[in-house]
Amino acid sequence: MNVTLRWIRLRLAWLLVPPFFYFARPTLPLLAAGLALAVAGATLRAWAAGVIRKDRALAVTGPYAHTRNPLYLGSCLIGLGLAIASGRVEFVILFVALFALVYGRAMRVEAEALEKEFGDAYRGYARTVPTFLPRLRPYRPEAVGAAEVAGSRGGGFDFRRYLGNREYQTAVGLLAGFGILAVLVR
Repeated sequence: MNVTLRWIRLRLAWLLVPPFFYFARPTLPLLAAGLALAVAGATLRAWAAGVIRKDRALAVTGPYAHTRNPLYLGSCLIGLGLAIASGRVEFVILFVALFALVYGRAMRVEAEALEKEFGDAYRGYARTVPTFLPRLRPYRPEAVGAAEVAGSRGGGFDFRRYLGNREYQTAVGLLAGFGILAVLVR
């Protein structure tokens, strides 16, 4: 069995689902706050999934012009939203710790792979665009003298790419998770 970081992330999440719902104590205000955060995260993930051309081009447009890891940032917002909505501070602390541990490593591994694949173009991009927390002004390859980056022109959102990356699964999971929490509201 090939145990990858992705495999660990997905299995770990599913292992935590039953205790999460069992111990959750959501209230209406926390559910609303968590939902707002999670919807922002899902929207960011959807945008990123509609822009990225995995394994074909270095994504530097759309949300990738602001952060090198918009999919992970979106996941962080979704997870934090669910943890807040649960009404348990323990879940917020656990989520932040696990996210930092698992996704911190994933971002480092992916950065090394992108540098190996895209060389100077990635190094120029990485010098300017933060790993996780977004910058306000978008990255412009020509502004930093970076080599032409595949996908940096016309790399806008494509709904077919969004569907091909199966990002709709995030929306389905979000609806299910918050639907269950809504039933548990006290």
